[in-house]
Amino acid sequence: MSARDLLDSIEPHFTKGGKLEKYYGLYEMVDTFIYTPADVTRGTTHVRDGIDLKRTMTFVVIATFFCIMMAFYNTGYQANLAIEAMGLEKVDNWRSIPMMIFGYSPMNPISCFVHGALYFLPIYIVTLAVGGVWEV
Repeated sequence: MSARDLLDSIEPHFTKGGKLEKYYGLYEMVDTFIYTPADVTRGTTHVRDGIDLKRTMTFVVIATFFCIMMAFYNTGYQANLAIEAMGLEKVDNWRSIPMMIFGYSPMNPISCFVHGALYFLPIYIVTLAVGGVWEV
């Protein structure tokens, strides 16, 4: 059974009158992520382009990837610089466990990257989760 067959077989549960009608947005999200939607503009439109929203958002993800990598490094660099300026050997919190491997040197790019990721990722995950909930 293909993914298209599976999605088509469960669609009646999510359409008007189905027992999961209020979750239609979730069903449609998965369906349009995997396949092109059936209800596309066929006639003359103002914008004539072959790109759809899914492909546009793919470019957005690619563009933000490098910004996120720089945020990892810069956040870790600033944190490691502050730790060094305060004369601390380590910080006693949950981040100190993985940082035992990499150390807190602001001159070590891997240390800065990992330390920044430990600060940045929890905030980013919460942001994506809240945005996803509100979008649904």
